[in-house]
Amino acid sequence: MKMKKWSFIISLCVLVSMLAACSSGDNTPAAGSGDAGAGKAAATGGEMRVAMSAQPPTLDPHMTTVTATRDTARTIYETLVTLNSKYQVTPMLAEKIDASADGKTYTFQLRKGVKFHNGKEMTADDVVASMNRWKEKSSRAQKILNGATFEAKDPGTVVLQLKAPSLEVLFTLATPTQFPAIMPKEVVEGADTKGVKEYIGTGPFKFVEWKQDQYIHVAKFADYQPLAAASDGLSGKKQALVDDLYFDIVTDGSTRLAGIQTGQYDIVLSLPTDNYEQLKSNSSVVSQVALSNTFNAVFNKKQGLFAKTELRQAVNAALDIDKIMVASFSEKEFYRESSSYLFNEQADWYSEAGKDKYNQKNADKAKSLLAAGGYNGEEVRILTTRDYDFYYNASVVMKEQLEKVGMKVKLDIYDWPTLTSRREDPSKWDILIAGLTPVTTPSQLLYMTPTWAGWTTDEKIASTLKSIDASATKEDAKKLWDGLQAYAWETLPIIKMGDYYALNATTKQVAGFGSFEGPVLWNTSVAKK
Repeated sequence: MKMKKWSFIISLCVLVSMLAACSSGDNTPAAGSGDAGAGKAAATGGEMRVAMSAQPPTLDPHMTTVTATRDTARTIYETLVTLNSKYQVTPMLAEKIDASADGKTYTFQLRKGVKFHNGKEMTADDVVASMNRWKEKSSRAQKILNGATFEAKDPGTVVLQLKAPSLEVLFTLATPTQFPAIMPKEVVEGADTKGVKEYIGTGPFKFVEWKQDQYIHVAKFADYQPLAAASDGLSGKKQALVDDLYFDIVTDGSTRLAGIQTGQYDIVLSLPTDNYEQLKSNSSVVSQVALSNTFNAVFNKKQGLFAKTELRQAVNAALDIDKIMVASFSEKEFYRESSSYLFNEQADWYSEAGKDKYNQKNADKAKSLLAAGGYNGEEVRILTTRDYDFYYNASVVMKEQLEKVGMKVKLDIYDWPTLTSRREDPSKWDILIAGLTPVTTPSQLLYMTPTWAGWTTDEKIASTLKSIDASATKEDAKKLWDGLQAYAWETLPIIKMGDYYALNATTKQVAGFGSFEGPVLWNTSVAKK
């Protein structure tokens, strides 16, 4: 049968990952870790303070794709499966995964004795309740798991039944953003439209307090049971090496910089990149450059000006992406120009299809397309924030470039939580600057879905993504993806501007800090000062 080849590939990937997860080894920093604390024995206890640039809208990871939620909530919650540093699917709360020969049934044997932070032991009922809620909230899950069911076979076994085989199902379950966190059944059932009312997971840290606009406090979970395998990406052994972990909300970049230099903070995230040379010259601070996200201009295609393809093409023709990226990230170490929707490192999916439409810098073409699209001086609203300086800087340069070809442009500037709320309303914006986390397969691209901000309803995009998921071979899938990326560069659900690297920093007292799809704060310690 056509799908047996993919079923074999998926099963083999899971088998290899399970073998790795069952191996023994010492705790090691996560992939992408810097030199923080290199060569020092890990200290334990005390507190660690992490300064982050934006406050999350919620700590319920089912509810949002916002990275501030991802970065904080991953310390509290865990998932059935996760990703290692090679983007391979690896069991986490699942102990074993079996796939049926036809690729439609996945059976997850759960780890025994795993406790929630409220002392209750995790069972299949909790997993089923969590997964069913998540697949209703996540646009990625809605696409891949449409019509799928999760059922509890017994207290230690969960069965996922698919309507059709899927290349992407396990990768979707392992997604680090808007991830399928496992929560107690009663917490899931008590949730309302704003999210859960209690933050209870199985992770190495438990929720203590959220003081709005000041800090989020989590503490070591004494009953946490780590895996034996070495830490790798988001997989393997996790240990809370500090008693208390504080996420300090510090929206001003200069304040975060001053705080790491004085030792007020142990770790700072997302520093302005023009601080890099200053950090390198400070012997008490260790800087870390970590591949972070793709950098995009997202069009509101549901209503307004950019429901017209010609006007989206006009914007794309007008942009000088070189200048936008320099203004956003200052130093070449912190960005790369790339037309590929997926990362260069992802050999199975990296594509140069449509590259001729990238970074055109063609004002005459832009003006011609504006005329063809019937543009008549209407105001273009770019939704942006100063909480992430590179979003704001990109918006300023984009505004200047669009005004040069005759467009009337306004910047709508909000704090990050307000922006994430407003982007859900198609009457509130036209263009959104967005850094989006990398994905493992094309179908996980949020901006290719009809439910995420931007509202892509193109039938060719939807049908081709389904064909990719059902492909018989990697080669077939890649050929389809090349064609779809070329089509996307013609129709422009977004403009992919490039990829960027985050500048993080730690004091010399920090050991074990690393990054993989965001900061990895388990296995991280602070030496007594």
